[in-house]
Amino acid sequence: MALFDTSQPLASEFQDQGRQSRVSVLRLPRAAVPLPSHKTDDLVATSLPARTGAGALLTSYLAGLRENVADCGPAELRRLGTVALDLAVTFLAARLDSATALPVESRRRVLLTRINAFIDHNLHSPDLGPATIAAHHHISIRLLHALFEEEPETVSATIRRRRLERSRTDLVDPRLRHRTIGEIAARWGFRHPAAFSRTFREAYGISPTEARTAPRDNQPCTPR
Repeated sequence: MALFDTSQPLASEFQDQGRQSRVSVLRLPRAAVPLPSHKTDDLVATSLPARTGAGALLTSYLAGLRENVADCGPAELRRLGTVALDLAVTFLAARLDSATALPVESRRRVLLTRINAFIDHNLHSPDLGPATIAAHHHISIRLLHALFEEEPETVSATIRRRRLERSRTDLVDPRLRHRTIGEIAARWGFRHPAAFSRTFREAYGISPTEARTAPRDNQPCTPR
């Protein structure tokens, strides 16, 4: 990953790896970057780490945005763009050791993005919950719940909904017909098949078995 300044000449070369190169470009207006210009200029035309820490989170987010942008509306794209900007600024601040210069709201959104990414990557773990999330991000459980107060749902509800959505996707996937309902439930962090079936019915109004056999057009899309 690299940073360049559009006010300066630019020449780029890419290694020939036997396949077409794909490049994602994120435009950052200088006025939107609350960091000293004389410091950020030192990062221009240098190699920046893209596989660890904030760099890995930023590149993963941009890659996912690129793949799913066609399904997003204008208002949603504006919100997603704000998150991308916050991630980029946080990444640059970390390279400059200037994280304290970031606005409070930017730090909040970036922390939420990191937490949501952690949740998505650990849905399979039955132990995933507020305590493990808070410990991983070195914050208190109280602060974690405070972060989600402005979100549509609590952290526990977020975990539950995403687990149910992943489970439902697997249940209606014909390639996974060989897996039992219990195996699918366990794959997404549900310890007990009976509890999973009860939670699934409460959310979708049908049982996991009915979801597996119902026509795809009649499938509920999101938990209630």
